[in-house]
Amino acid sequence: MDIGKAFSYVISDKDWVKKVVIGGIVGIVPIANLIVIGYGLRVLKNVAQDDPQPLPEWDDWGGDFVKGLMVTLASLIYSSPAIVLSGIFALIGVFTGNISGEVEGVFTALMVCFNCLVVLWALAVSLWMPAAMVNYTEKWSFGAMFAFEKIWTLISENIGNYVTVLVVMLLAGIAAIFGWIACVIGVLFTQFYAQLASMHVLGQFAREAGGPGVE
Repeated sequence: MDIGKAFSYVISDKDWVKKVVIGGIVGIVPIANLIVIGYGLRVLKNVAQDDPQPLPEWDDWGGDFVKGLMVTLASLIYSSPAIVLSGIFALIGVFTGNISGEVEGVFTALMVCFNCLVVLWALAVSLWMPAAMVNYTEKWSFGAMFAFEKIWTLISENIGNYVTVLVVMLLAGIAAIFGWIACVIGVLFTQFYAQLASMHVLGQFAREAGGPGVE
C-alpha cells in the first residue's frame, strides 16, 4: 500500500483546489455534509478500480447524498443497541434520582460497567464500518453493509492491510484536528483533505484485496 500517495494524490488533479474547496464548504453544512460522504465513497471506488485520476467531478450531488445517507443510516443501525440502552439507562437514572445507600451504589456500578460496554461497542462499530463501506461500493446496495460473513472475510483475510488502513484513517483524523485549530483554513480544507486521504487508502485496500468495488 502506498501511504504517501494517499496524502499526495489530491494535488495531482488539475482541478484539485476547486474540488477541495467545494468539499470543504459543503462538508460544514448540516445534512448537506452527507454529499461529501458520498463523494468520498466514489473516490474509494475509483481508487479500487485503479483510476489514475480518482478525484471525481462534483457532478452527482443527488447520488452522493443518497450514498452518504445510506452509510449514515447503516452506522446508526450498528450503533442502535448502544443508543437504545443508553436512553433506557438515562431514564432509569431520572426515575431513581432519589435513591440512596446501597441501592445507589449498585446502580452506579452498573452504570460504569454499562458505559464501558458502550465505549467498546462504539469502537467495534468504528473498526467494522470501513470494510462495510468497501462492500457497499460494489453495487451500491444498502444490504451489502450487513453482509456479515463477506465483510468479516474481507477483514480477516487481509488483516495486515486493514490495520494499516485504520491507522492511516486515525492519523488523518488527528491531522484534521489541527486544521480546525487553524480556523477558517481548516474548515475549508483540512478535514475534507483528511477524508480524501482516508478514502484513498481504503480504496487501495479494496484493490489489493481484490474485493468489492474492483471490476
